[in-house]
Amino acid sequence: METKVLVTGATGATGKNAIIKLVELNIPVRALVHKIDARSAELAALGVEIVEGDLSDLNSVSAALKGISAAYFVYPIQVPGLIEATAYFIQAALEENVGHIVNMSQRTARRNSPSHAAQNHWISERLFDQSGIPVTHLRPTLFAEWLSYFAGEIKGNNRLISPFTDIAYAPIAGEDTGRVIASILADPESFAGQTLELYGPEELTQEQVTEQLSEVLGRKITYIPMEIDAFGEVLKQYFTPYFVQHIGGVAQDFKSGISGGMNKHVEQITGQYPISIRDYIQKNIALFK
Repeated sequence: METKVLVTGATGATGKNAIIKLVELNIPVRALVHKIDARSAELAALGVEIVEGDLSDLNSVSAALKGISAAYFVYPIQVPGLIEATAYFIQAALEENVGHIVNMSQRTARRNSPSHAAQNHWISERLFDQSGIPVTHLRPTLFAEWLSYFAGEIKGNNRLISPFTDIAYAPIAGEDTGRVIASILADPESFAGQTLELYGPEELTQEQVTEQLSEVLGRKITYIPMEIDAFGEVLKQYFTPYFVQHIGGVAQDFKSGISGGMNKHVEQITGQYPISIRDYIQKNIALFK
């Protein structure tokens, strides 16, 4: 089969950056998008084939996977439906003889996770493993893009709120995760059967993240620690109950030390050092000013 890869979540942080790198590598790409809009037009301008569809629709998934040699699967963390989408993707991939799947999971995925979403990611991993299709699971820690969820608080109230207290973790940018995805899709046999934890270049507490926000933005940003339940009440104004429950579970995991750690996977796989949280803030400074 001619090499052609499918990227789902194509206009998101990981999918878009994976596509940019795949285009650089001269690998033909098909992008699955929810709707044709300005963001998909940007991808089309790169020479990417655009297909409109939904991971919750088996027929559109089958159409998207037709003629595909390897695929990147990612499902939005904010809403339920991952298990069904995984089953559809596996069935369609088997029917279309897809040779490899890169599955976006998360660092806290495990059977006894307090987060329903993280537990569902663990189940999704097991379904992919049992499918017989070669798969690579990615388990990134919290994305640097987490800060964008609270851009309004940072911009309007000069504060960052979270229940993560003084726990350190190494946030990773979607930019780096996208390059990892592209590198695996370009050479899938080298990564088949692996589960890769992904981290940014430096472990930081929320207080240290806030200090870097202050330095880059040129004004004082204050970190406000909150209890998990109180934080959940704040999140309810902006996010689905499913996502709020997930974040509460992640916060519990943080306090247990589960989300910590470091490795050199990004650098080893992509040949490029991951960007720092300071770099991420600088590149996205318009969000916070």
